Amino acid sequence: MAIYRFKVTFEDYDDVVREIDIKSTQTFEDLHLAIHKSTGYKPDTSSSFFVCNDYWIKSDEIAYLPNQRKIERGVALMGNTKLSRFIDDPHQKFYYTYNFERPYDFHVELVKILDEDAGKQYPHLSRSVGEAPKMPGSIPVPPVDGEDDEDFDFLNETEYGINEEETEDMDTVDSVDELSGTVGQEEEEKDEFMDEFSDSDNYEADDFDSNSKDDY
Repeated sequence: MAIYRFKVTFEDYDDVVREIDIKSTQTFEDLHLAIHKSTGYKPDTSSSFFVCNDYWIKSDEIAYLPNQRKIERGVALMGNTKLSRFIDDPHQKFYYTYNFERPYDFHVELVKILDEDAGKQYPHLSRSVGEAPKMPGSIPVPPVDGEDDEDFDFLNETEYGINEEETEDMDTVDSVDELSGTVGQEEEEKDEFMDEFSDSDNYEADDFDSNSKDDY
């Protein structure tokens, strides 16, 4: 009897690989159960295999625990469908969706056809690489609120929270010392002016006094 070796990989986790050997006369449900025995997932949830071409384009569906709409449509059931029914290519591909409520998608590809080993029980896990990811929702991820971050423009803020653009009008004053020096210079000029004014007053007063004395 022919033994199919399927390579099973997560669509989003290429480093997780399972290779499962299974009889050609066994069913898609047997393969479904074998996949989840190797991943640790609970198999009792709505799932489907889809027959694919070389480009992973889906066609016929083989379902497990289908909804009423699929049943009315006459979808093939995993438990009633042998693997050999849909093997038309030595590298036949199947797209497999596990748990439609929170789906994980797999690529399932026939990689080898072997002879049956009388000492093995099938399905048989022949290779296992990587740990299967945890199911969605098992570890809640807190929502990230980016509104505060958007209001804060990190590139335009200085160490003290002042926008650099606001400092352009202050470029003419480099330091407090320069500002103080300017004030001091103005005071000195004022003092010099006042001194000159005082000297002029004294000169006129002296002239007046001398003139007055001469008159008398």
